[in-house]
Amino acid sequence: MKHISAIIFGAAIVIAAYFLGNAYVRRANPPQIISVTGLGNENFTSDLIVWEGQFSATNTVLKSAFDQLNSDKNIVKEYLTSKGIKAEQIIFNSVQTTELRDNKYENGNYVGSIFRGYQLMQTVKIESQDVELIENVSREITELLNKGVQFNSYPPRYYYTKLADLKIEMISKATEDARLRAEKIAENSGSNLGDLVSAKMGVFQITGQNSGEDYSWGGAYNTDSKNKTASITMRLDYKVR
Repeated sequence: MKHISAIIFGAAIVIAAYFLGNAYVRRANPPQIISVTGLGNENFTSDLIVWEGQFSATNTVLKSAFDQLNSDKNIVKEYLTSKGIKAEQIIFNSVQTTELRDNKYENGNYVGSIFRGYQLMQTVKIESQDVELIENVSREITELLNKGVQFNSYPPRYYYTKLADLKIEMISKATEDARLRAEKIAENSGSNLGDLVSAKMGVFQITGQNSGEDYSWGGAYNTDSKNKTASITMRLDYKVR
């Protein structure tokens, strides 16, 4: 019985030594990994424009101010449709009312305010895929001043409706770029590129073309420029054999 126990004990020592030896070899010779980052970018032109403007009317009588604003609204709508913008694309937001008051002071101390009137404001918004048309209207909108409308135009915002398809195409480009880099590194080191271990996508960025904008950790999304550049990175890890 003692003889059998000694054999079992010896076998256990041999097996343990085998596994410990393998673990040491694996730790001393870890698998070789190449980590590369590929870039995919694409220039594109926006196909959707969003433009907003605001007009206002002021009067000491609230109803008179509202009547004036409503008259200006009709003038704005008629002007926009005369420029070729469809009526269903013209969206008027709700009216904002502000009571205007001037602060009154006596001997440097605030003693109240003096009512000056009501100011009513309304915003008009247009979304269109006819980018050039809306651009021209946004530049010429000051013509409304000649019609007695106090109109303030905001800079247009530009978007792209096929962004999802563009993103897929850029991921493919970034992945191919990273793979070519990995192959070159392996070739220069006298090795062969093995299996792909992992792939991680970086942040999607949209900047204005030739704008010098900085990238953001959360992803930049430029809406000021009609012509944009989209970019994305892919980090790939390959085995080397």
